Amino acid sequence: MACEYHFLFTFSGTMQSKNNKKTIRAWAMFDWANSAYNLVITSTIFPAYYVAITTNAANGNRVNFFGKSFINTALTDYALAAAYMLMVILLPILSSIADYKGNKKIFMMFFTLLGSAACCGLYFFEINAAKHIDTLQISVILFALAAVGYSGGFVFYNSYLPEIATLDMQDSVSAKGFTFGYIGSVLLQLICFAFVLKPQWFGIVDPTFAPRLSFLLVGLWWIGFAMIPFTVLPKGSPNAVSHSHNIIKGGFIELANVWRKVKKMPLLKRFLPAFFFYSMGVQTIMLVATGFAAKELHMETSALITIILIIQIVAIAGATLMSKLSERIGNVKVLIITVIIWIAVCIAAYYTTTATQFYIVAVVVGLVMGGIQSMSRSTYSKYLPQDIPDTASFFSFYDVTEKLAIVGGLFSFGFIEELTNSMRNSTLVLALFFVIGLILLFSLRIAEVNSPKNAQISTE
Repeated sequence: MACEYHFLFTFSGTMQSKNNKKTIRAWAMFDWANSAYNLVITSTIFPAYYVAITTNAANGNRVNFFGKSFINTALTDYALAAAYMLMVILLPILSSIADYKGNKKIFMMFFTLLGSAACCGLYFFEINAAKHIDTLQISVILFALAAVGYSGGFVFYNSYLPEIATLDMQDSVSAKGFTFGYIGSVLLQLICFAFVLKPQWFGIVDPTFAPRLSFLLVGLWWIGFAMIPFTVLPKGSPNAVSHSHNIIKGGFIELANVWRKVKKMPLLKRFLPAFFFYSMGVQTIMLVATGFAAKELHMETSALITIILIIQIVAIAGATLMSKLSERIGNVKVLIITVIIWIAVCIAAYYTTTATQFYIVAVVVGLVMGGIQSMSRSTYSKYLPQDIPDTASFFSFYDVTEKLAIVGGLFSFGFIEELTNSMRNSTLVLALFFVIGLILLFSLRIAEVNSPKNAQISTE
C-alpha cells in the first residue's frame, strides 16, 4: 500500500509540473534564440554573401580548401554534412551521459555557447586580394562549428517536450516552439535586412561589413535570449540506479537501456525510418534553397532575403494549421499529406526558371516546412513512454536520425551537383527520398490502425 501511495503521489506531482505556462514560454524562447542562426546563417545572408565573395572571373565558382578544389556551394554542403556526421557520433553518448548524470541543461548551454561564438567569429569572414585577406578556410570551419552548436543544443531542447507537456498538449506546445522560432528569427532578419539593403542609412561604406555584422548579431542574439530558458528550465534528473560506473561507461549503459526499449516499440520502429527518408529532403531543401535561387535563377540578395522572410511568416501559419489538422485526422495522416506536397515541391523546383515561379514554390515550402517539423517532433514524443526521466537519450535517437538524414541529403545534393554541374538534377534525388518516406508512412499508418491501444508506448 505504501508503494502504491508513493506511486500516486509521484505521478500526481509529475502531472502538476507539466503544462506550466511560464515553463513552456521559456522552453519556446530557446527556439526564438537559435532559429536566428537557421535563418540568417544557413538560409539567407550567409549563403548569398558566401556565393558572392567566392565567385570571380578567374576561378568561376570554384574555391580552394586546404589544397583541394571544390564548387563553392558543394563545399558548404560537405562542411555541413561533416558537422552533422560528427554530431551523429557524439550525441548518443552525450545524451546518455546527460540522462545518467541528470545534467542535460549543461550540455544544452555548452552547445549554445559554441554555436553563438562560431557565428560571432564569422564576422571576420573576408576574401580581398587587394588587402591580402582570405579567411575562407577558418570561416568554413566556423560555419561547420555553428551547425554543431545548433544541432547539439537542439537535441537537449527537444528532450524537454515530454517533460513539460502532457500527451494531449504536445502537438500544440511543439507548434508553439516553432512559432516562437519563426517570429524571433524574422525579427532579427528584419534588423539585418536593414543593414544589408540600406547600408547608407547607417554610414556603412564597406559592402562586406553589413553581412558580417549580421553574423555577429546572430551570435549575440542566440546566447542572449537563450539565457531565458537556461534560467527557468529544470536541469534534469539522474536516471542511473547507481553512479558506481565512470561517466563514459554510465553513458553507454544508459544508451543500451534506451535502445533495448526502442526495439520493443512497434510504431516507433516504423516511424524512425520514415522520418529519416523524408527528412533527407526537408532539411536539405531548407539548407540549399538560397544557393539554388542565387546560382540557378541569378536572384539578387534583396530578393532572396525577401522570399526567405515570406517562407518564415507562412511557416508560422503552417505549424499552427498542421497542429489543428492533427486534432481532426491524426498525426500520421497529416504527415502523409505533407510529404505528398513536398514531392510536388521538388518536381516544381526542377522546372522553375523564373523568380515568380520560385516565389510560388517558396510559399508552398513555407506552408509545409513548419508543419512537418513540428508534427514530426510531437509524433515522436507521443510514441515515447510518458513520464520518464531519460528523455534526452530517447530524443538522441530522433536527433541522430535527423542528422544522418541531413548528412545523406546534403552529400547527395552536393555530389549530384558536382557530377552534373546543375543543382536542378539534385532536386530530383530529393523527390526520391520523399517517395520512400511516403511509402514508409503508409506502412506506419497501417500498423497504427492494427495496433492495440497504447502499443506505441509499451516498454515491457
